[in-house]
Amino acid sequence: MGLIVLEALGALLILVGIVWWTMFSGRKNGEIDADARSAPSPAAPAPAAMPGKAEALPKEP
Repeated sequence: MGLIVLEALGALLILVGIVWWTMFSGRKNGEIDADARSAPSPAAPAPAAMPGKAEALPKEP
């Protein structure tokens, strides 16, 4: 009986460790605030600047 409880506690500890690691390991400053999430990325090129796509864009009047 004690071995089953010990195994269940070990499995729970591993589960909590995995959840903790996946939640807090990737970002140095924690969660991203809502303003930064909705703002466009400055590193993303404009659609007209992408090679091969200029011909597909409609002509401006």
